[in-house]
Amino acid sequence: MGFEFAPRTLSLLSHAETICAGRGVRLTDLRRQVLGLIVQSEAPTGAYELLDRLRATRHNAAPPTIYRTLDFLLENGLVHRLERLAAFVPCIAHDHPREQAHEPGCENPGHAAQFLICRRCKRVVEIADPALADALAEAAGRAGFTLGQTTIEAEGICAACDAAGK
Repeated sequence: MGFEFAPRTLSLLSHAETICAGRGVRLTDLRRQVLGLIVQSEAPTGAYELLDRLRATRHNAAPPTIYRTLDFLLENGLVHRLERLAAFVPCIAHDHPREQAHEPGCENPGHAAQFLICRRCKRVVEIADPALADALAEAAGRAGFTLGQTTIEAEGICAACDAAGK
């Protein structure tokens, strides 16, 4: 017995399986379930929230189970970890430009992640702005620093919360 996922989630999970197969790794049933829970969630999801949901079908699931699974999903670029929220968001559907060919990230290696986080409703929007990534790399170079993978998290107020507050 597993989770019932919406058609969009099932489509994204199928896409994730294709990505994994292309990398020579397996999207096991457990990994698929956790990824599906993240994809189907309306908001960024924390590890313990995922563990609680997972226990609905895997009663013996423990913290190491979820953390190993999340590590796999992160390493294969299928999710992002938002440090600010200590939570995870999916990254399967995006068509990000290819950047550095040997670093992990989303479907395309080297994906520089940029997130806008609403401080009121916690809504998260991922943006792909190559100019922002280039500006950061240039500034780092001027400081004598070579960037690896970058994740930018900017906090503010989304349009819906701004409109509701006026």
